[in-house]
Amino acid sequence: MKIGLRILLGYFLIVGLAAWFLLNVFVQEVKPGARSTLEAAMNDTAQLLAQVVADDVKEGASDPVLLAKIAAASRNTDYRITITDAEGIVRFDSAGKSVGKDYSRWNDVYLTLRGQYGARMTSEVPRDYSSLGMYVAAPVRDGDRTIGVLTISKPISSVQGFIERSQRKILKWGIVLLGLSLLIGVAITWRMASTVNKLMVFVEAVQAGRKAVMPKLGSSEISTLGHALEAMRAKLEGKDYVETLMHTLTHELKSPIAAIQAAAELLEEDMPPEQRRQFLSTIQAQNARQRDLIDKLLALVRVEKQQRIDDAAPLDVAGLLQDVAGDFQARLAACSLQLNVDAPSQLQLLGDRLLLRQALGNLLDNAISFSPRGSCIAMFARGDGDMLEIVVADNGPGIPDYAVERVFERFYSLPRPDAPKSTGLGLPFVREVVTLHGGTTQVANGLGTGCRAIVRLPQKS
Repeated sequence: MKIGLRILLGYFLIVGLAAWFLLNVFVQEVKPGARSTLEAAMNDTAQLLAQVVADDVKEGASDPVLLAKIAAASRNTDYRITITDAEGIVRFDSAGKSVGKDYSRWNDVYLTLRGQYGARMTSEVPRDYSSLGMYVAAPVRDGDRTIGVLTISKPISSVQGFIERSQRKILKWGIVLLGLSLLIGVAITWRMASTVNKLMVFVEAVQAGRKAVMPKLGSSEISTLGHALEAMRAKLEGKDYVETLMHTLTHELKSPIAAIQAAAELLEEDMPPEQRRQFLSTIQAQNARQRDLIDKLLALVRVEKQQRIDDAAPLDVAGLLQDVAGDFQARLAACSLQLNVDAPSQLQLLGDRLLLRQALGNLLDNAISFSPRGSCIAMFARGDGDMLEIVVADNGPGIPDYAVERVFERFYSLPRPDAPKSTGLGLPFVREVVTLHGGTTQVANGLGTGCRAIVRLPQKS
């Protein structure tokens, strides 16, 4: 399971459980809260009415008189009001149902006659919740003596609608808040997962040995981790790179150094001037080979350590190919070779002109070295969707089967017909430059004879 989904599920589980507990508490508290409020209001009303009718109860007033007094004092005509005497016998019932009945054992009357707070909840029809009513009593006093109990009652169903509306409203807004929390969680998770994915792509590219630039990760702890990984990568790659470079450079310099040493030792002996000149020429040639090897190796090192093109500029492909052709006019003439350059004027790309010119120059240099005298070399460009292809094709002997898979290896070089063996760093340099520009390189034998080097680069949109 991906880390983003794990974070989202964990966040939603925590928020969901918290929301469920809170909603459950709120919904469950609505009912007792509404009942408590109703009971408090009924208690205040009962106390007030008990004081209002106290004198009339003492004098034995008739029901119509009591009813009128109660109606005048009470704003809520939904209450049912009963009045008992000191023995708990009902003397007045606003509903006219219970006059003469003994209520002395009901909690509201029983507790109030004994100086306690009296209240009860009773269903008029047993086991029928819809008939459940709340009864709150207050003592009717004559001075300090309790002469009766006034009880007011109200069906719980009268507030049931309010309770249900409140519960629905709490559930509705709870669901809305839960949905908002989920959206916020998705946004936060997406941002975190996006940052982590960027770092993972970078790490995978580094692990695969591809060129990779540290992505922008903001200012979070993930960014700190990314920079730490980048620093660690730079140190490890630098150490490995230096070790590999020193090993290969030492290996490649052995031959010219041995040739120079042998020629120098022979020069210490007496020999004819012509032979001396040959040995001196050998020393100069081997020294030039060392210098060329070091220069090309340094250029390759710079490109290999470079992770991106910092100053990419729009380049006219036709003009770039003409510049490369101009760099080799003298050598082409010396080898009696013809170069045909063809590129549409509208082709453009973004890149480093100097690096691309040097890379294409390496391809053309190889084509010249392997082309027979009097033959023709073609260098052309063409569009291919979002990419463009630059092709350098010669009519030479082509690449032997055993060397097809090795041409891009560092220091690997094939014998050239009329030239000394190369450093073997040209094609690796080409591949690094093209990779920096987001492209690919391929070198293969042509359909008939010769070799074709194909460079694919993104077109400028």
